[in-house]
Amino acid sequence: MRQNILRIAGIGISLSYFLCAIFSPILSQDQETKPTNGKERTEAEKLELKKKISEYKPDAIVIRDRRSNLIGIASSASEGVVGPDQIKTRPIMRQGEVAELIPGVIVTQHSGGGKANQFFLRGFNLDHGTDLASNLDGMPVNNVSHAHGQGYTDLNFLIPELVEQMQYKKGVYYADQGDFASAGAFNISYYKSLAKGIANIEGGTLGYARTLIAKSHKIGPGDLLYAFEASHNDGPWVISDNFRRVNGVTSYSVGDKQKGFSISLMGYKGSWHSTGQAPKRALRMGDSWLDPDSGLSRFESVDHNDGGWSNRASINFEAHRLEKGYEAKTQFYGIYYDLRLFSNFTYYLDDPVRGDQHEQADRRTIAGSKSSYKDISEFWGIRMENTIGLQIRRDYIQNGLFHTEKRARLETVREDGIIQLSSGIYYENKIQWSKKFRTVFGLRGDYYKFSVDDWGTKERSDRNARLYSPKGSIIIGPWVKTEFYISGGYGFHSNDARGVVQKTDPADPLVQTRGGEVGLRTEPVHGWQSTFSVWQLDMNSELLFTGDNGTTEASRPSTRKGFEWANYYSYNSWLMIDADFATSRSRFRDDDPSGNYIPGSIRNTLASGITLKNTDGIFGSLRVRYFGNRSLIEDNSVRSPSTTTVNLQLGKNFGEDLSIVFEVFNLLNAHVSDIDYYYASRLKNEVVGPNEGGYNDIHTHPAQPRSVRLSMRASF
Repeated sequence: MRQNILRIAGIGISLSYFLCAIFSPILSQDQETKPTNGKERTEAEKLELKKKISEYKPDAIVIRDRRSNLIGIASSASEGVVGPDQIKTRPIMRQGEVAELIPGVIVTQHSGGGKANQFFLRGFNLDHGTDLASNLDGMPVNNVSHAHGQGYTDLNFLIPELVEQMQYKKGVYYADQGDFASAGAFNISYYKSLAKGIANIEGGTLGYARTLIAKSHKIGPGDLLYAFEASHNDGPWVISDNFRRVNGVTSYSVGDKQKGFSISLMGYKGSWHSTGQAPKRALRMGDSWLDPDSGLSRFESVDHNDGGWSNRASINFEAHRLEKGYEAKTQFYGIYYDLRLFSNFTYYLDDPVRGDQHEQADRRTIAGSKSSYKDISEFWGIRMENTIGLQIRRDYIQNGLFHTEKRARLETVREDGIIQLSSGIYYENKIQWSKKFRTVFGLRGDYYKFSVDDWGTKERSDRNARLYSPKGSIIIGPWVKTEFYISGGYGFHSNDARGVVQKTDPADPLVQTRGGEVGLRTEPVHGWQSTFSVWQLDMNSELLFTGDNGTTEASRPSTRKGFEWANYYSYNSWLMIDADFATSRSRFRDDDPSGNYIPGSIRNTLASGITLKNTDGIFGSLRVRYFGNRSLIEDNSVRSPSTTTVNLQLGKNFGEDLSIVFEVFNLLNAHVSDIDYYYASRLKNEVVGPNEGGYNDIHTHPAQPRSVRLSMRASF
């Protein structure tokens, strides 16, 4: 009890200090130009004072997007920034594909438009977000102890037109990144105000329609921004997705990027039908056990009753202040989220009569805060930054797994109430020792408490865990616009609370990861930003997809290694070229007769495109995305085929306030897969198979065929 009281008191003192540092002068918008003696300064005096203040800003360079040169700023070769121009000129079929602007990231889908996307990065099949930390305006999107998988990341509430910037970091080298950030992390920042309103109307093939309106107004000392979006999509499926979503954002902000505060409200609602992955033996294929004219089409699933719905609402308050000697930030957020998901991965393997469909239910409230204080100083010509940060999050979760038939509950498999509390404190030190040498070192400590009420057995279980993670980088250069990085550190991911507290073979609460990389960042010619890195990441326990219930489970220790090469070339104001290539090798570290390949681990990825914007108002982009074949089983005897798709965007500006945009997805109409798995299942009319009643097979979900969209975008 005494430790808890001291902890709470410490948190209160820290937050009070942050708030005082931020708000003491924040509401006085003209304070910089008022003299201490009460007399009005002349215009010349005001300009001179503003000039001096601007010289005090520790980060004078404004980082907007991939065209910006991060030499002298970035702490590793694997971090960067994506701006709104890259988002506007990229064909985006699903909201979550915004994450594909991060070099090396692949975003797919395996069941239903409203379900969270599948993510691939650095040799990982990240399932729905495991080991990839995602945030929107600082609010976490990953859901801990989720009914459908640890780290479940649903980005369907995202509005791409409101994205001002996306910052990404790959690896375990950053003290401010905690849970799920082993492969990487990103934060999407929304605009706080719009120069002009946005009105979009879109339509297309496969039952696609969307409308968006967004506008901001000056009210009092701040800006009020609002946006509303509604969309519908059927997809190519035999039974249409009927994915319906409505989405809204409202925010009020005061100040600028140097000092200010904002409060925002967001709401989202979506519902859909799912066409899940199907076993290859059931498809209409010449090598199928079925007659080629019978069986399922590529766009059909075994169970026609899968689907679901989800809702999300949030409130977010943040404040910040940047001065000569310090930078202070604080944030408080609250999130409500619920999901009902009906899936059938194994069909009739467990119940030959009623089928294996199950409902995964998840309802939660999340409350949290993030605060940091950075001291900026200089001693004997050596510049130093010391940052201390505090992050707190509490999830109250109700989730369950139910056996269902046609979405009707038959029996309860398990149902739990979970309280998961996490707190992380970190310290980071940056020193610019000389013009050609700087260091970044940090230490992070995390504390977790898991409490699970099993509503079936009426038992309550608790477990605590803590972990310390040192990390850092050495940066050498630049020479000839080239900078070199050596980075390393420790990270972690948490495991599902239900597995952590179970009495038989409990999972580790916090699984440690450790990694390192060497890399460089260079500008070989003007306008060409290029980064190259060689990396390795070790995990004490792998999280893998399991076909029997569609979740992730802790598995064996693993090692991944590879290299990445990312390029962005802005030839001039109307021609941009980007090309990002990554390759990796993924293996389990312990010896096992089943083999050491990690199922689903991706090896090669390539994303490249060319973007044109000419003076006549015509613009467009052509993009190709490739992700290579993957091991689907530990002995590498079964592999998935590679997938290559091409997307096209063409547009025309009519003046400054109106444009027409034409987009084609899967331009070459490639018959490829979005995702493949290998596990045992049983169809209704199949006899008992050799593998506990089922048949091992590749289960595939196809990429969508060629589709066309036309949109009219207006500013007002």
